[in-house]
Amino acid sequence: MTERGISLNFATTRQQWGFAEAVDGCLRAGITAISPWRDQIQAIGLKEAARIVRDNKLQVTGVCRGGMFPALTAEGLKANIEDNLRAIDEAAALNADCLVLVVGGIPQGSRNIIEARKQVCDGIAAILPHANASNVKIAIEPLHPMYAADRACVNTIDQALDICEQLGETVGVAIDVYHVWWDPNLAKAIARAGRMKRIFAHHICDWLNPTSDFLLDRGMMGDGVIDLPGIRKMIEDAGFFGPQEVEIFSQNNWWKRDGDEVLQVIKERVTTVC
Repeated sequence: MTERGISLNFATTRQQWGFAEAVDGCLRAGITAISPWRDQIQAIGLKEAARIVRDNKLQVTGVCRGGMFPALTAEGLKANIEDNLRAIDEAAALNADCLVLVVGGIPQGSRNIIEARKQVCDGIAAILPHANASNVKIAIEPLHPMYAADRACVNTIDQALDICEQLGETVGVAIDVYHVWWDPNLAKAIARAGRMKRIFAHHICDWLNPTSDFLLDRGMMGDGVIDLPGIRKMIEDAGFFGPQEVEIFSQNNWWKRDGDEVLQVIKERVTTVC
């Protein structure tokens, strides 16, 4: 069934539903895989979130998000690492497939992106022993270069894989089509990730042209310019067959619609255009 190939990233219904309501909506739609955000987990409480996941036999394809490592001071970097250790605990409690990292950009007041990238690698290395002990895989999500300054200084799959090669097999990538569709080296990068067995998640939405907001105007699959079937084939040829995780930030469209309607459109689009 189509529903078995879908995971709902709870960003998609952030304005309509909290954690429990999103789970109920998924179950009504026949969707049994989810990816919640940490603030949504914290709002309902980790113990209750874990109970809901367990009682409904849900697959948690990822917890969003860890990361945001770079800092100007040793104290700031230490605090960021400590927050990531807590994120690992949350992912472990939900038996998540991975903890997704949006790694962080250049700290305010700095112009040193090279140092920021070093801090990302060092930060992941610092949390990795706890992640491994907790059986939590770490998935670096490369973000579009427009976010290099403020959100993620790792911007291509190849950059992420270079970090993975340094840190070991439990560090991989979350491939979000919104962020990587433009990359002229995309096919080779996905194939490389497959050979390394480092594809831990596959996120989908669409890039609208024109767009009104680079953060909060993602499109529903089929409404934009991304070759979703082509990228899906690359990812499956690379050996990853997990659910496609639908992650749509849409302040002026999909966040204003009824949540059940959104899920029905998702199911139809995954069948027809993905």
